[in-house]
Amino acid sequence: MSEHANALIYLVEDDPAVAELIGRTLQKYDFRCRHFDTGNAFLRQLRSESPQLVILDLQLPDMDALQIVSQLRAAHRFGLMIVTGRDDSHDRVLGLELGADDYVTKPFEPRELIARVRSVLRRYQAPPDPARQAVRRARFAGWRFDLGTYQLCSPDGDTTTLSQAEAQLLTVMLEHPNQILSRDQLLDGRNVVALDRSIDLRISRLRRRLEDNPQHARLIKTVYGAGYLFSAQVDWE
Repeated sequence: MSEHANALIYLVEDDPAVAELIGRTLQKYDFRCRHFDTGNAFLRQLRSESPQLVILDLQLPDMDALQIVSQLRAAHRFGLMIVTGRDDSHDRVLGLELGADDYVTKPFEPRELIARVRSVLRRYQAPPDPARQAVRRARFAGWRFDLGTYQLCSPDGDTTTLSQAEAQLLTVMLEHPNQILSRDQLLDGRNVVALDRSIDLRISRLRRRLEDNPQHARLIKTVYGAGYLFSAQVDWE
C-alpha cells in the first residue's frame, strides 16, 4: 500500500477530462478522491468534512479560485495545491502568496502530480518533533506565537492563524534568532522546485503580518547574498 494511503483529497476541477485523469491517477495510488466541478459545491462539502489535501483548478465557472485560496487559509489547516492551465507567473506567485503549498501547470505527468501530492501531505502529516512539542509558545517583540495552534497574537491583542507553510517558516526563525539563515536552512528539509520562489514569498507574507512597514522590515531582515535574519530576542514558554 502506498505512502499516505486512504488520504482524502478534494479535487475542484470543472474540466471532466482533466478531473477523470487526476481522479484515476489518485485512486491508482490508493488515495480517496472526491470531485467537485464548482467552487460552491466544494465549499458546501467542506462545511461537513475536511480533507487532507485540496487540488484546486484556478479556472472555475462560478467564482475566483484565488479568493477560495484566501478563504481556506484563513480558516483551515490542510494541504492546498493549485493545478492550472494558465502558464502565468503572476497567478502562480499570487497563489503561493495567498497560502497555496504548491502548484502544477497543465499538462503534467501523472507521476509528477503524485510526487507533489505526497510532498505536501508529508508537511501536514509528519509526526511531531518531541523537541518542538516540549515548547509550545514563543514571545518576541511584544508578539506571541503558539506552535500547537499556529495562532499569532499581536502586541495589540489581535490574533490570527498562520498557514502551515508560514508557521513552519516562523518556527525555524524563532528557533534561530539573530542568525543568518540560508534559503536551504529555512526550507527545514522540505523539497521545492529549483526555480520556486516559495521561501521569498512566505517571507513576504510573514513580513506583512509582523511589520508596520514590510518594505523596511525590522524583524525579518534580508542579508543580501546570504539569506534572512530574524532580529529579536525570543523567549520560550
